[in-house]
Parts: sequence; C-alpha cells; structure tokens
Amino acid sequence: MHHSLSSIRHLKLSLLVVLVSLNSAFAQLKSGPMVGYSDMLEVMLWAQTAQPAKVKIQYWEEGKPAQKRSTDEVLTRKESAYVVRLFADQVTPGKKYEYEVHVDGKKVAIKYPLRFQTQPLWQWRSDPPAFRFAIGSCNYVNAPPYDRPGRAYGDGYEIFGSIADKKPDFMLWGGDNTYLREPDWNSRTGFLHRYTHTRSLPQMQPLLGSTHNYAIWDDHDYGPDDSDRSFWLKETAADVFRLFWGNPNFIFPGATTGTFTWNDAQFFLLDDRWFKAPNKLVSPQRDYFGEAQINWLLDALASSTASFKFIVSGGQIINPTAVFENYANYSAERERFLKAITDARIPGVLFLTGDRHYTSVHKLDRAGTYPLYDFTISPLTSGSANPVGPELTQPTLEPSTVVIQRNFATFDISGPLQGRILKVTVYDVKGQELWTRELRAAELK
Repeated sequence: MHHSLSSIRHLKLSLLVVLVSLNSAFAQLKSGPMVGYSDMLEVMLWAQTAQPAKVKIQYWEEGKPAQKRSTDEVLTRKESAYVVRLFADQVTPGKKYEYEVHVDGKKVAIKYPLRFQTQPLWQWRSDPPAFRFAIGSCNYVNAPPYDRPGRAYGDGYEIFGSIADKKPDFMLWGGDNTYLREPDWNSRTGFLHRYTHTRSLPQMQPLLGSTHNYAIWDDHDYGPDDSDRSFWLKETAADVFRLFWGNPNFIFPGATTGTFTWNDAQFFLLDDRWFKAPNKLVSPQRDYFGEAQINWLLDALASSTASFKFIVSGGQIINPTAVFENYANYSAERERFLKAITDARIPGVLFLTGDRHYTSVHKLDRAGTYPLYDFTISPLTSGSANPVGPELTQPTLEPSTVVIQRNFATFDISGPLQGRILKVTVYDVKGQELWTRELRAAELK
C-alpha cells in the first residue's frame, strides 16, 4: 500500500514537471509562429519569444511525421525584440507540410494547426493550380494606456478566425497593419513595443500559424499619421518592418517595395511613404511613389508573364477624388503613371488598396484598351468610415461594392492557363458574404 502511494506521488510529480516545462516553453513564445513567404525550395518561418531563448522549427511532409527535418536553431536577442526568422530549406515543390516549434529544446504546446506549403512547379507541365488569397488593411489593436480618450477604436478581432476559416493560401496585409501611437514613433523601443503588442493578439495566432503572410505598409505602421519621406526615424521603421514581416525581397534600401509570384499571378508591393513628398508641399511635380519606384514597376510589369498583375498600394489609385491621401492629390504623377501603364500595353493589371476604412471598387475606362480596376479592402479591426460626398458620385465608383463595416476579401483564381478566372468575395467580421464578382483574364487585355 505504502509502495503504491509512493508511486502515485512520483507519477504526480513527474506529470507536474512535464506540465511546468510545457507551460514554460509556451509562456516563452510571445507571438507566432508565423509563416512568411513560400517558394518552391524554401519557406520562411517566424517566431517571437518573451526572453532570450534558442528556437528551432521541426517540419515534415503532411502525413509523414516520422521524416522530420529541422531549421537551424537560433538564439533570440533583446535588440531584435526576441524575434527569430528561420528557413525551411529541405523542402520540395508543391508539397504541404506540418511543423512544430521548439524553445530551449522543448516542443511548444500549440492547440491549433501549424502548416505551410511550397509553391508547385507547374510551368511547362500543367495548367496553373487554383488558389485563394485573402486581403485586408487597417488593423487597430486597442491599448488603453496609449489610446486616445473615449470609445475604443479597435474591435471585431474574431475577423482573423473568419479569415483562417476560408483557408486562403496566403494573406496579403494591405497597410496600417499596426497603428503606431505617440509614445511609439520616436524610438526603436517604441516601434518594437507596438509591433509586438499587435502581433501578440491571441485571435490572430491561428491565421499566422497556418497561412503564408506578405505585407506592405502605410502611414500608421511607418510613422505618424500621414507621414512621408521626411520622417526622421524612417530607417528604424524599415528595419522593424523587415524584422516582423516575411516578404521575399526588397528592391530599394529602406523602402518596402518588392514583388512575389503565386502560380500565374504576380504581386507588385509598392511603398507609398518612403519616396512620398509631404501632402502640404506646394509643388506641381510632387512625388508619391517617386520616379525610381515607378520606373522599376514599369520594367517589372513589362517583363511579367503573369495572368493577373496585382499592384498593391496603401492609398487608393483609381478613385479620382482628391481627399485624404488618395493618389488624386498628386495629380501630375498619377496622370503620368496611368498613361505609362496604358502606353506600355501591359495586360492583366489590377490595383489592390486600403487605407480608407471602407471597401469599394473603382473602375477606370480607357480608350482602346481594357478598364483598370481598384479594389479597396478596408478596415479589418479599425473603426469604419463613410466615403466623402464627392466620392459617391464619381463615374468610376461601383456603388454596390461600398461596404461601411469591418470586412475582408478573398480572391480566388482558377481555370486553365488560357482561361483564368478571378472571383472576388467580400465578407463581414463573421465571414458572411457581402458581395462577389468575377473577372476573366481575357477581359484585361
């Protein structure tokens, strides 16, 4: 009897030790894991610990857990907000993988699925596979000590569960992905604090852990409201953006400009801050994207073979109303920009934008060629806003697409290579469909 009591005590103690070690490992994970870019032979993975720790990720092809591979083990450091960027480089094209996170040698207990995928090698072999991506912008996470007095501005965080439920292959974050406050934008400490606070939102974690993520920025995750190229801490802003996101490339030093492909679609991520002249600068030739970035974009568009070429920008492009920070405020550059795209006869161009805290579609008809569409998808968790009076009567606006509530969209691309179809669906916070429409690649030639 005494022997069995002793055994029970020993068993309880062993279980307690196991639980404590699991909890300590889980407690050490501050945010993430997050899945970054995907390519055929490499996938970027991200995590953030609460204190210095050695982190590695073990992964295996779906259904083959006996064949585990591992990333390097990396020590997280205070100066990098205990963020670690790891690379799954023992992968092959067109496969789905599961993974687990190890902190200081212990597997972290995570209750939701952790998955990533490699892009398929379809070229010269088959039609491109069907795929889905999600998009949203303007993500405000409340922080009462630092928020403005009055009613809380952020809400509807369950939207991230609704996005995850749609099972997109990747999520495109369209700017204002976090909102810097007054205590944040004058120091590196402030930047790291705000990015960490937003990234740690519990409702966001399942989406981050099983969906690839790409991002641009806008003013609120770059600096103060409406900030521009004169922002004094822009180098810090760029460093922290690169630390917290998993884009595959950056074309210019500092700027978040970049590009990536997914099957037969290419995404051109534009930076509407780094080169941008101040809103109040009196000059007829003010920069918005700037000459260097526009020249790169035109070259990249001209050399792209993608069925759909998505130009992603924080601010609206096609809306001709010169309000807030729409491109229409920079009319000389906007006119040159749109004319250059038309003159280059580039097929398949579409715009994806955010910023405005309401969703809408603008369609610009062009003589002798296809119309340009601008899908503005906003906001995720920030407060919603109404269009300004003149916007509602613009001939470019499709009134049935205006959504004045928190929302997100999915873009589904399917069909054979010579007959690709794009289906856009906008959903509310709970994942209920608000509107949908289809475009064929053949209509954009």
